[in-house]
Amino acid sequence: MSRPAFAGLIAPDALAARLGDENLVVIDIRTAADGGREAFEAGHIPGAVHSDYAADGWRAKIGNAPGMLPSTPHLAALAGRLGIEPHDDVVIVPAGTAATDFAAAARVYWTLKFIGHGQQAILDGGFKAWTSDAERPVESGPSQPEGAAPYPVVAQQQLRSTTDATFVASRSKQASLVDARGPGYFEGREKAAEATRGGHIPGAIARDYAGAFEPGTGRLKPRAELERLFAPVPRGPVISYCNTGHSAAANWFVLSELLGRDEVALYDGSMTDWTQDPERPVATGKAA
Repeated sequence: MSRPAFAGLIAPDALAARLGDENLVVIDIRTAADGGREAFEAGHIPGAVHSDYAADGWRAKIGNAPGMLPSTPHLAALAGRLGIEPHDDVVIVPAGTAATDFAAAARVYWTLKFIGHGQQAILDGGFKAWTSDAERPVESGPSQPEGAAPYPVVAQQQLRSTTDATFVASRSKQASLVDARGPGYFEGREKAAEATRGGHIPGAIARDYAGAFEPGTGRLKPRAELERLFAPVPRGPVISYCNTGHSAAANWFVLSELLGRDEVALYDGSMTDWTQDPERPVATGKAA
């Protein structure tokens, strides 16, 4: 009998019902902005392990691009150290305080899916939602992962767009490019420190990832509103990008995992990688 699909978002009560399952791995990825490891040790979901999104290297700086996909051996070792095995259901727990920490959870989710892990979900509303009900248990103390062997990676290359593939898509219009950044970056009035030029990839559709979230929270808007937000993105292949493959992961997650779009890829290098070659075109100005 096949296992039920475990993907997308999981509600706090649904996770509470699963606590203690042998094949459940809960990864708390609260970053320094939300207290990091100290906050985790002060209180976390029982049985959770902590992984620092930055320090643990869920993304790698390659050349001058800080958001690249790390090497396969690094990801295999990281997943193994956190105790993830192929049969496990993994729940990723952001702080639940802002869109940006949800994007970190989405990037971790995408990375696990890329290495071939098929069963992961993000806790809807993060740790903030978990603690909104005093009846849900919280424990304290350091992270104690039950380490496993390096993960047997089977890379799902279709989930990732390289610079060359993105260049071809931009020229041929065989895929829609979706820019997850705010207007200042899209129009070229601002740029990431590592990018050599401001602006966007020609032909890109502007869809600020923050628009997918309820204001002042780390929770996504209802599905119907997400459908309206991304309705201008044509059906067919999509490449999601931003500055470093961080906020673009949130758009990737909504399009692929919640709205069920096929052939959605993440360009992890994004504009910091794209602009390293002066021959690659960059457009400025408002979205069409």
